[in-house]
Parts: sequence; C-alpha cells; structure tokens
Amino acid sequence: MRSVLVGLGVLAALTLPAVVNAEIFMYRAPDGSVHFSNAPAKAGYKRYPRQFGFGSGAPMRVVDRPHHSSFDSIINDVAGRRGVDPALVKAVIRAESGFVPTARSPKGALGLMQLMPATARMHKVWHAFDPSQNIEGGVKHLRMLLDKYRGNVRLALAAYNAGHGAVEKYGGVPPYKETVEYIQRVTSYQRHYRAHF
Repeated sequence: MRSVLVGLGVLAALTLPAVVNAEIFMYRAPDGSVHFSNAPAKAGYKRYPRQFGFGSGAPMRVVDRPHHSSFDSIINDVAGRRGVDPALVKAVIRAESGFVPTARSPKGALGLMQLMPATARMHKVWHAFDPSQNIEGGVKHLRMLLDKYRGNVRLALAAYNAGHGAVEKYGGVPPYKETVEYIQRVTSYQRHYRAHF
C-alpha cells in the first residue's frame, strides 16, 4: 500500500500544471518506502533521473502546487515593508526551496528562503521553519545585499547564493556554475511572477 501511495503522489505531482526544472533526489528507506526531496537532509539520497519515460529526452519537470500561492500574502507584506520586489522574493523562494517550508539543505540552510544558521541569527529568525519568520529574515537579507550592491540584483543574488565574500573576491559574479545558473533561474522566475503574481 505504501508504494502505491508514493507512486500516486509522484504521479499527481507530475501531472499538475505550471512546471519548472529542478534537481530532485530520491532515498529508499530500509522499510522499502521511497522519499523525494529537492534539498536532501541526510546521506543516502541519490539524484533522481531528470528524464521522463517514453524516450522523449525531455527534462524532468517538477510542479508548482496550488498551495504555493498561500505564501503570497506574507511575501507581499514583508516585501512591501522592506522595499523589495515581491516577484523577486517569490522567485528566490522557488529556486531555494521549491516552496517547502521545512526544506533543509546538506549544507544546513533552512526553510523557504534557505537561511544559513548564522544568517538566521543575524536577522533574528529563531524559528527558521516558520514561513513568516523565514521570509522576514530572507527579505531582510536580500534588502541588505541590494543596498550593499546599490540595487544590482545580479550581484545581490550572487551574494545570496555564494556569499558576499565570493563576490568581493572576484569583483562581481563569481565564476561558479551553480551561481551563474542560480542567477539565471531566479531572474527567469522573477519575470514570470511579475506577469502572473
């Protein structure tokens, strides 16, 4: 029964609209259950093949779920108070956690906006898995980076992803594949949300 439920959950996820490309990892537990994550929290997860069947060669697609819009009121409130584009905030959340409030990365980043513990403490986020606190802290951090780089969104995103030390070291966007792709992904999502937010 458990494998049937897992299969139905995956099938439902793959058939919903509004899709995005993302890395997905799979873990098969000793009891035979299968777990999926975009931000695995422990060893044992393996990258899930980014291909549909049927020999299409198309990239695997991961969907936005209807409940993702439930964070919009928090995003609008916090972004409005901090003077940050709400479409940018939502784009960062989508890229960082896929709208999973309890996401935890292998490096220890937590919650919707994937705050590192030191960043969470800096912005007085004591419950990183609470969406309101996490978004508040993440937007404060984005605002700080936007101010530091005089409104340059690319540099702010580079610092959000790779750390401001890397941006300072290279005098701009660091030549890290992950960071370059992250900026492209977030700015693409931002354009989408500006049109559909």
